Amino acid sequence: MNMKELPKAERPYEKLELFGEKNLSNAELLAIIIKSGTKEETSVQVAQKILKLNNNYGDDSLNFLRDLSLQDLMEIKGIGKVKAIQLKAICELAIRMIKPSNYLETKITKQSDIAKMCIEEFKTEKKEIARVYFLNVKNIIMNILDIAVGGTNYVNVSIKDIVAQAVKLRASKIIFVHNHPSGISLPSKADIDFTDKLFNAVKMFNIDLLDHIIVSKKEYTSVFSYLQEKIAKIENTTKNSK
Repeated sequence: MNMKELPKAERPYEKLELFGEKNLSNAELLAIIIKSGTKEETSVQVAQKILKLNNNYGDDSLNFLRDLSLQDLMEIKGIGKVKAIQLKAICELAIRMIKPSNYLETKITKQSDIAKMCIEEFKTEKKEIARVYFLNVKNIIMNILDIAVGGTNYVNVSIKDIVAQAVKLRASKIIFVHNHPSGISLPSKADIDFTDKLFNAVKMFNIDLLDHIIVSKKEYTSVFSYLQEKIAKIENTTKNSK
């Protein structure tokens, strides 16, 4: 059936106009970007073929689109170079909409505030990224900088660079964040050692390290809370053994 032969309420353009974008399926939203299908298939059917390329994410996730190349998209009948470029452009716009700069001047009240900002952005990252949030005395974000980008299971961070930026910005506090693409947010010994060194380094300049947060695809771990829990367990074990 040709798209024009469908009832208006079932055509993506008209459906969005009548009922709003939230009432459209992923395929219908993609169909609006694709605009037209082929002689054999509607734009919605072509969009459904794109969605079938999702092999590594959840059924409703569209994050796989950012991993597709122009060539991957162009292998689908009905997707030429122009449409493939348009789809990639839309993906990049979506990524930029959740960039950290959107959170400048946000007040931080707890670790989860930072974690929520990062989880969505980092969950599709395949490399480790080290990020620093610079805060003023009222816990309001002054600046956000990605200090380093590493490999799939490492990132080399210069404590000297972090201190220099904090002093330059006249930050009163900082929060250090990095991601674990593996999906496990528990800190390694190297993460704990780094936290200790960074804490002492910024303290020399009267700057407080409020936390080191490790985020994965769906969760996060506060290194400070993790260490406090370990200390509490050791103290309880010591008390019980007496």
